[in-house]
Amino acid sequence: MDYALKAVPEPQAILQAWLPFKQLIGVTAIHTEGDYAQARATIDALLEEVGDNESHPLADVLDYLANQVKAYEDENFLIPETEPKEVLRFLMDQHGLNQENMGDCAPQSRISNILSGKRSISKEIAKRLAQRFHVRADLFL
Repeated sequence: MDYALKAVPEPQAILQAWLPFKQLIGVTAIHTEGDYAQARATIDALLEEVGDNESHPLADVLDYLANQVKAYEDENFLIPETEPKEVLRFLMDQHGLNQENMGDCAPQSRISNILSGKRSISKEIAKRLAQRFHVRADLFL
């Protein structure tokens, strides 16, 4: 199958576009905890602007940074096998959240039932939690 490729820009042209982008964003590769914190803060700001709009002009930047964060987390933050409710409890604690703050994912009573073990996490809630905490949904299932 033939693909029509665009002309490949000269490396100097790429550099002229990359350096201002890198300076503006503050981090383009994550090697330290400081890089990680900067990338997460930028992702949060982009999520406020982009939301779920995959056709937004900044969606590619959001995806790029999210992939960098995921690679860093995969290498540096090993999450031991644990119950989904404990993963949720841990993430809520890390983000300083309580059950009332989780209304965008599920009603407070449902979060309470999940944390107490009276109810499991549905696929829909797992997706919302994954989006909220920028993790994979399967951590909650």
